[in-house]
Amino acid sequence: MAISQTNFAWATLLEIGSPEPGRPHRLRDHLVRALRTAIRDGRLTEGAAVPPSRALAEELGCSRWAVTEAYGQLIAEGYLTARVGSATRVSWSPDTTPPYPRAHPAPAPPPVRYDLAPGLPDLRAFPRRRWADAVRAVTGSAVHYDLGLPDPAGHPGVRTTVAQYLRRSRGADARAETVTVCAGVTDGLLRTCRALRAEGIADLAVEHPGWGRLRDAATSAGLRPHPVPVDHDGLRVDDLVRTPARAVIVGAAHQFPTGTVLSPARRARLVRWARDVNGYVIEDDYDAEFRYDHHPVAVMQGMDPRRVFLLGSVSKTLSPALGLGWLVAPAALTQALAAANPVAAAPPVLDQLALATFIDRGWYDAHLRAARRRFRTRRDLLIRTLGAQLPEARAAGTAAGLHILLHLPDDTDTHATVRAAATAGLRLADLDDYRVQHSADRALVLGYGNITDPEIPPAVALLRGALATRTPKAERPA
Repeated sequence: MAISQTNFAWATLLEIGSPEPGRPHRLRDHLVRALRTAIRDGRLTEGAAVPPSRALAEELGCSRWAVTEAYGQLIAEGYLTARVGSATRVSWSPDTTPPYPRAHPAPAPPPVRYDLAPGLPDLRAFPRRRWADAVRAVTGSAVHYDLGLPDPAGHPGVRTTVAQYLRRSRGADARAETVTVCAGVTDGLLRTCRALRAEGIADLAVEHPGWGRLRDAATSAGLRPHPVPVDHDGLRVDDLVRTPARAVIVGAAHQFPTGTVLSPARRARLVRWARDVNGYVIEDDYDAEFRYDHHPVAVMQGMDPRRVFLLGSVSKTLSPALGLGWLVAPAALTQALAAANPVAAAPPVLDQLALATFIDRGWYDAHLRAARRRFRTRRDLLIRTLGAQLPEARAAGTAAGLHILLHLPDDTDTHATVRAAATAGLRLADLDDYRVQHSADRALVLGYGNITDPEIPPAVALLRGALATRTPKAERPA
């Protein structure tokens, strides 16, 4: 249908335009866009009457239906208003808040050339083909009732697979009925904290330094976090005893960010503490699958499954994009856990089934074996390179996980170093970012998961350049 754009002021005002080549001409959509743009631009002011649908249709040489449909759409969006016996009028102006606010994009950060920040595995090594095979397998084999409303605690078959995996690989005391499939460690902690709050526990001890999102999760669930220091043997239980907490979250196998391992004596004492205060230990099994000097340490949860929750995920082994994790709860609290999280939702069932297939077919174990070899080599290379290029710095942390601590001279301004490195395209993390309050210990948390071996020497060279711009601590602003 031909449309005149010159025989009436409205046609020119609306700038209806022509259809794109090779695509059907949908006049209604053109009218909606044209009217909406004219209102947003202020060419049609608030309170102005738009032409009757019959009149505008005649002027445009189109059907009245197209105009009435366009008006109806804009009335639904809040741009026009219609009253019986009165003209349809513009009900919005650029001076008021638009029905759909315009986005103001934040300035783009400098491009990252090298990533030495912690928190990510080797995303380049994600097993795409195997994962695609697992997704295809479950999509073709899932029975009809698998596609219905999901169990909030996770698919029963997936919970069985996860329980079996945790028993054989992590030494956990896990059964399908005590496993909850969740969206990751933070989701699992939120669920746990809500259940503990319902049980009358209001105070939770957290490691210091530690991952801030865990503190935030506890606070959002209604618990009061109490920082407890960490030393070379892990969480200091003597300091824990002096808090009002009846629950504590701890990274026993590989604490983040210090990289320490909770000593056997403190593990035993921590379990005794939980019994003495009628409380609980929440074990964050953070990147525990990666230990390079000997086999991974078994989980604390197996020492007393009645007092220890276990949190884990595939975020550090496969990818955080999958959003898959697990929570193993004391059997006596499984009903309380469900009751305290009535609107919690499990991850998509097909994704859960894909993970179970990935584990059952041995692909997960094979992936972990290859990843351990790769990360062991990369960690050694990073430490050697740091020693050669930054002899004044000292690397620390157990031979495990995906990060190390780099202790720097006392006069180092780590904040300025991180900013200078970012400008040069190097992503770093300051240990102070994981503290409740700043410390005299100047250190960076260097991750080596999401960087390739050939990238390590130039990345360390950029770090050396960023450190050369540091200002003495005495000159840093308070």
